[in-house]
Amino acid sequence: MTDTTRETMDYDVVIVGAGPAGLSAAIRLKQLDADLSVVVLEKGSEVGAHILSGAVLDTAGIDQLIPDWKEKGAPITVPVTSDAFYILGEAGKVRVPNAVMPPLMNNHGNYIVSMGNVCRWMAEQAEALGVEVFPGMSCSELVYGDNGEVRGVVAGEFGKNPDGTHGPNYEPGMELHGKYVFLGEGVRGSLSKQVIAKYELDAKSEPQKYGLGMKEIWEIDPEKHRPGKVVHTMGWPLGKNAGGGSFIYHLDNNQVYVGFVVHLNYRNPHLFPYMEFQRFKHHPMVADLLEGGKRVAYGARAITEGGWQSMPKLEFPGGALLGCAAGMVNVPRIKGNHNAMLSGIAAAEAAFAAIQAGRGGDLLDGYEALVRTGPIAKDLKRVQNVKPLWSKHGLIASLMAGGADMWVANVTGWNPLGAMHHGKTDAAATEEASKHKPIDYPKPDGVLSFDRLTNVAFSFTNHEESQPAHLTLKDADVPVKVNLPKYAGPSARYCPAGVYEFVGEGADTRFQINFQNCVHCKTCDIKDPSQNIVWTTPQGGDGPNYPNM
Repeated sequence: MTDTTRETMDYDVVIVGAGPAGLSAAIRLKQLDADLSVVVLEKGSEVGAHILSGAVLDTAGIDQLIPDWKEKGAPITVPVTSDAFYILGEAGKVRVPNAVMPPLMNNHGNYIVSMGNVCRWMAEQAEALGVEVFPGMSCSELVYGDNGEVRGVVAGEFGKNPDGTHGPNYEPGMELHGKYVFLGEGVRGSLSKQVIAKYELDAKSEPQKYGLGMKEIWEIDPEKHRPGKVVHTMGWPLGKNAGGGSFIYHLDNNQVYVGFVVHLNYRNPHLFPYMEFQRFKHHPMVADLLEGGKRVAYGARAITEGGWQSMPKLEFPGGALLGCAAGMVNVPRIKGNHNAMLSGIAAAEAAFAAIQAGRGGDLLDGYEALVRTGPIAKDLKRVQNVKPLWSKHGLIASLMAGGADMWVANVTGWNPLGAMHHGKTDAAATEEASKHKPIDYPKPDGVLSFDRLTNVAFSFTNHEESQPAHLTLKDADVPVKVNLPKYAGPSARYCPAGVYEFVGEGADTRFQINFQNCVHCKTCDIKDPSQNIVWTTPQGGDGPNYPNM
């Protein structure tokens, strides 16, 4: 119900998240009807501040939304010129010929981009159409109507004390109400998580699966720079310890994106994803590229990997889930931005039709059907078995059987392996530490590899320390009494920002949360084996400030 102490503002559509999905929805709504009132709320200090993606962009979404994006100066200017895939050993590599790769894996025609900069440009296009875009506005609560529908959100609450009480400069925020509310928060969004649980949107879908993506921007020797070059790898250093792989993308200005993804269904709680990434850069192929260069930015975020089987219902009373909030990433292609844009377009068209018919606050008919039968479905269905094959049978099986399944699906639209199941959640996949050996990781050298806290400084993360911690525990005793003895305290390793520490020894051990370091990746909320950590939004504007991610 509405809090009468807060000011309220009414819109036709309220959109949470200024990512590619939310901005596409906003733009499409105004294209359909310039008189619609549309607002986009972004928790980052500016649009793009919290956007982190590979990214090689399939332009299918932007082509449909803004066909003349080139003429309008979109920051999509580095076409892919070469595309290579390697399986790595510790000191060598084997290239997989492009000819044996399924056609959908071909990156020619795509562009290497900073999605942060693409979103900044999209926000400008949205504002030019009359969309109100408010950065620095965390959405901390959902507002429900009399019939249990989502009516709006609370945004812009500031000034709480660490214990949650109201400080001297407390601002209650505003309630923004809409005929429909779109949640485009990205992976494991806090409001999306609530909506999925409340309306049981995932009752008939497979558990969502995730990966942890870490990325650095490097400036390298101009003689080694090849604009448009795309490289993907699998194998070393992860081996049998976890699924995952890397990407190296040469963009402009002598910069390369160096990224590493670890699938979060790994069993060994001793695994340290961040250190696997740092070790990867010492492979001869990578070390030679980076030698003489310098790292200029770092960030991390979770990636939805469940694909078609794991997508929940997309419509709920009063709104819809968009893009990565629903899990629309094509895992083998390492691409989701095009589907995020297409989902925003589809949701906008469904909302426009409903509002034209005088509706609002009900189930948004039409959006689900557009996604389930359109280009998003085609993109995700044909790769639906790669992830479960990899999880159950390993890298080689996923390459061979998954590749064959994709080949057939690409030609016929039919998956010969059917629709395989994912099984356990990533948290449940974590096994007890006693079943595994600790992993010895080399110490970072400060040249190619870096400790976490040094790298976090290159994410330009900042949180106001006087606010309540946005990382909360359901039971404060679980980390020390359960997770430490049973799982060797995995939060000290799975977090790519060094947020969690076990301080002291024996009976004096305590669990410390350094929430100021948090880069909003959501890995803790996903991988904690006891599901005891809950990620919520800090006050608006806090978190990483990514420049060109």
